Amino acid sequence: MVPRVELCIFTEPQQGASYDQLLSIAKATERHGFHGFFRSDHYLKMGDGDGLPGPTHAWVTLAGLARETSTIRLGTLVSPITFHDPGPLAIMVAQVDAMSGGRVDFGVGSGWFEAEHGAYGLPFGSLGERMSRFEEAMEHIVGLWTTADSETYSSDGPVWPFDNSPALPKPAQRPHPPIIIGGRGKKRTPALVAKYAAEFNTPFVPESDLPEMSQRIFDVCTEVGRTEMPRISAALVACVGTDEAEVERRAAAIGRQPSELRENGLAGTPAEVLDKVGRYSAMGVDRLYLQTLDLDDLDHVALIAQNVLPHV
Repeated sequence: MVPRVELCIFTEPQQGASYDQLLSIAKATERHGFHGFFRSDHYLKMGDGDGLPGPTHAWVTLAGLARETSTIRLGTLVSPITFHDPGPLAIMVAQVDAMSGGRVDFGVGSGWFEAEHGAYGLPFGSLGERMSRFEEAMEHIVGLWTTADSETYSSDGPVWPFDNSPALPKPAQRPHPPIIIGGRGKKRTPALVAKYAAEFNTPFVPESDLPEMSQRIFDVCTEVGRTEMPRISAALVACVGTDEAEVERRAAAIGRQPSELRENGLAGTPAEVLDKVGRYSAMGVDRLYLQTLDLDDLDHVALIAQNVLPHV
C-alpha cells in the first residue's frame, strides 16, 4: 500500500456534457468512495468534437450537486477570475459551500484560454493584467469572507473598489473554504499560493518537474514566514484497464494513445497505476485529480475504485 493519497474524479464538461451526465458521474464518485468530484470552469471546447450540448456553468452545476450528494468534496480546477467579479464570486462560492454543508474546495486562477473569452464576450488582457486582477480579486474574496460578521468591508482596489460591503454571506467553512491555486508561474503564482492557498496544484506537468515546482512554493512560503506548508496535488488523465486490451479501448475512446497516456497520465493496469501513484506520493503529492474524459464510462470509475482506491 502506498502512503495515503486522496483520489478525486475530475471532469472537463466543456468537451460536451449535460448536467445529467455530470450528476451520474458525481453520484458514482460518491458511491465508490472517492474523496471528491471536481470540474473545470470553461465555456469553450478544446480540440476535436462538437462540444454538444454546450457548456454548463461550473458553480450552477456545483450548486445542484451540493444538494444531490452528501459526503464528497466539490470544487473547480479552476475558476478563472476573468469570468467572475470577486464580489459575486465570493457570494456564489459561499452559498454553494453552505448548500453542501461545508464541502467546497475553491480552485481559482487568472484565466488562460483566450478563445473562450472572445466567444462569450469576456475581456481577456495580457498575462500581466490578468495576474494583477487575480491578485486584487483574491484580496477582496478573502477579505469579504474574513470580515467579522458585525463589520463591513471596504477597499480602494483599482479594478474593484468596495464601499462598506456587509461582506455576506459567509461560507459554512470558517474562515473560508480551502483555496486551490495552481500553475507554472515562477514568481507571482508562488506568492499567491503562499499568501492564500491551502493547496498548490500542478496541472498536467511532467513528473520530473514536480520536485522543482514544489520546492519553489515551499521556499516562498518560508521567505514570508508561513509555517504550515500548502499541500501539493497533481492532475493527470486517467485511463485504467484490467488488461492491455481494455487500456487500449479506453484510450481510443478519448482519442489518445496508451503509450502517451502512460508517460503523461495515470494509465495502464491497476498495478502500473499504483506504482505511479506511489512515485507521486514519494514526491509529496497527497491528492490526485483523475481527469475522466469519457463521462459515460462509469465502469471506469468503478474499476479504479475497486482496484486502486483500496490501496491508497
